[in-house]
Order: sequence, then structure tokens, then C-alpha cells
Amino acid sequence: MSVNTVIVTGGASGVGRALAGRLLDAGKTVITCDIDGPGLKSLAEEHAGRALETHIADVASHEDCDAFMDRVVTAHPEVDGLVNNAGLYLGQPVWDYDDATIERVIAVNIKGPVWLSRRFADHLLPAGRRGAIVNLASVAGEVGSSDALYGTVKAGVIGLTKSNAMNFAPYIRVNAVSPGLIVNTAIADRIPDYRYAEYKRQEQLDGDILPEYVADVCAYLLGDGARTLTGALLRADNGCYPR
Repeated sequence: MSVNTVIVTGGASGVGRALAGRLLDAGKTVITCDIDGPGLKSLAEEHAGRALETHIADVASHEDCDAFMDRVVTAHPEVDGLVNNAGLYLGQPVWDYDDATIERVIAVNIKGPVWLSRRFADHLLPAGRRGAIVNLASVAGEVGSSDALYGTVKAGVIGLTKSNAMNFAPYIRVNAVSPGLIVNTAIADRIPDYRYAEYKRQEQLDGDILPEYVADVCAYLLGDGARTLTGALLRADNGCYPR
């Protein structure tokens, strides 16, 4: 892979956890953050002795994002990869949201990636250094969602990806992965039964989408094989909602 030291947000579970393992297996250094302290402890124990560093940080907090990036660039000035994976899905109609929850969903899914991407670029671009960013979008950002707020923020992630691909060119490639229904995740557990059935009905490939499979696509976008890709959206959705 073309990057060697990678930040992965939301590394305590799901795609983030799978990607951390995938990158460590490839000999990369991984720095991950999450609000789930026990999950991070379990991750560290699973990969004891490997080049893994964990931090408790809330990507919805500008202060936490800045403090986390301060620690990363001080300890790892060679950092050259960022995966904005942390996300929040509540699986409810928009009228069930109160204002504070709306603000948190927007902060986790949009503001955090904006803040972290900006700090990452500020570290690499002045020195003309190469790097890669991968953002986790969703099929919900392309075709909509019964959770209108989630569909809105994931559409925003796609827009952020395309815009930062222009902003950070030619040094930093910025791409997105758009998963469908990933099983064995907190998000899958919150999806209403009728929407779960609809996802599965629409999938053209058999078999479930596991976090490890989405992690493989993220790893590809960090690597030399994706050297010509920026501003791209790769779907990891078993072909659901052909579009």
C-alpha cells in the first residue's frame, strides 16, 4: 500500500476495527480513535505487540479532534493516511429527532470528517507530501433512507469527498466507500425490520456484507492500485439499488 501510517476513526468496532486489523496485517502503523473505551482496550489486546495506537476521542467535538490530531502529528509526523469511518445512525424518522440529537448526528458524520481532513491536509500539503483519505459514505447518501437525517449526512460525505479531492489535489487522493447493509454492526442492529428486508431483497449478490469486506475496499483505496482514483465513490453493497 502507498500509505504507511494511517489514522482510522471509529476503530473499536465494525469496519474500523476490521480495517485496523487489515492494515496491521499489511505491516502498516495504525492510529485509531473512538468513544468506546472498552472496545479500544479489546482491540489493543487483540493486536498486542503490533504497531497500533489507540485514543479515546469524540469526533463530534472540535476540541477532541484538534487534540487528537495534535497528538498524532507530534508522535507520527510521517502520517500519510486518514480513514473517516466513525459514524452515527439512529434509524428513526426525522420527526423523532430533537435538536440536540440532530446536532450530534451532523457533528459525528460531517463536522468530524471536515475537521480531521482539514488538519490532515494542513500537515501534508505545505511540505508537498503525498497521502490518501478514505471517507465512509453509504447507500443511504445515494438513494435516501427511512432515517432522513442519516441520508442527508451521508450525501454530505459524498459531497465532501468530491470537493476535497479538488481542494487537496494533486498531493492527497480523496475517495469514498459506499456500503450497503453491513451485518454484525451497531447500525445493522438499528435498521427497522422492513428496511432490512428491503436491502436484502435488492442485493444482486448472495451472501452478507461483512465489515471485513468493506475494509478490503478501504484498504484498496489507500494503496498503489488506486493511484489514479480521486473523487471516486466505490460501492460495497452487493449491487443493491442498481444506479
